[in-house]
Amino acid sequence: MRNVLQAFMKRPTTWVGILTALMFQVIFSVIWMTGYNGVTDRTDQLRIAVVNEDTVMGQAVAANLVENLPFDMVQMDSLETAREELNERELQMVVHIPADFSQKASDPNGQGSLGYYLNESNPALIKSIMSGAATQITAEVNKQAVAMGIQKTLAGANVPEEQASAASASLSERVKADMQSSNVVQGMNNQMVPMMMVLASYVGAMIMGMNLEQSSMAVAAQAGKWSRFAARSIINVIAAVAVSLVGSTLLVSLGGQVEQGFLHLWGFQLLFLLTFMFVSQMFLYLFGMAGMLFNIMLLSAQLVSSGAIVPRELLSDFYTGLGSALPATYAVDGNMNILFGGPGVGSDAAMLVLIAVVAIAVSSVAVLLKAKGAAQPQVAIAGKK
Repeated sequence: MRNVLQAFMKRPTTWVGILTALMFQVIFSVIWMTGYNGVTDRTDQLRIAVVNEDTVMGQAVAANLVENLPFDMVQMDSLETAREELNERELQMVVHIPADFSQKASDPNGQGSLGYYLNESNPALIKSIMSGAATQITAEVNKQAVAMGIQKTLAGANVPEEQASAASASLSERVKADMQSSNVVQGMNNQMVPMMMVLASYVGAMIMGMNLEQSSMAVAAQAGKWSRFAARSIINVIAAVAVSLVGSTLLVSLGGQVEQGFLHLWGFQLLFLLTFMFVSQMFLYLFGMAGMLFNIMLLSAQLVSSGAIVPRELLSDFYTGLGSALPATYAVDGNMNILFGGPGVGSDAAMLVLIAVVAIAVSSVAVLLKAKGAAQPQVAIAGKK
């Protein structure tokens, strides 16, 4: 056994394997601990719109919410416009104060209702935070309704003081929340699909790229650099078509939620998987097998900054900016639209195409420079002969 262990430890691949396992620990620990640091302190970056249609109590209620709640609060005039922005994930929740809110809230036999609109086509944390915020807002409005002198209003209407006091006190229990969710996600299994697709696609792409790099080195004596580059690009396209078809088919056959249809899902997965392939192989063209370390870093950075796990609004400016330059951000956003509902994926697809084109261009430059570098030793050898 000692001889076998010594034989293993003499192989460079053994040390590379150990180093890779070590780097996974280092890279993921550093990126995830720094990326998620302070997330719970940034809830003030989540945007909530207040739409008020009540001219009696509503104006004061809306102003108080905008001033006091620990979120990025804005007032909007149109419920339709606010819901459009909610659907595009520019807002995290819409609070609607209907026109009859004051009338119903001040009626001892009625109940005032606050409307809350949520878009579930988001990371699960958004729904959790916004549901808690809705409870907080409802409680705040209940207190405010009492504090605004409803008792005095009732007394002015010739209601006996004792009855007015009782009605005013009961008002704190009579404002209810009317929660309405759009793009409803059907179960935790579907909620996790965007992260799963990005993780499986990028890991698969980087492992495939590593093996193609080894194959490219093995056939270097038989083919030139540009021929190998062209062959790898063709393999990428063919593999992306087949792999994305299998992935999309399995997702649908296992009961996955797909609001925009199978063809949209397959086409978009084909696009971001192909982008992942070209991006992950770009580092291999630049640095050889050492480029896998960059891919490990990129994998971790994309899981943190893409919005698949934690909303990007809660990340630091550094990771938000980093996510804007990485393909997984647009893959997650587009997947949520296709799977759960939302706007079209045209802008996400355009960004993925741009990133893929840049990766191909950088890889081409790397091949060109390596080709020039490889020609020099051949000339020197020919001169010696």
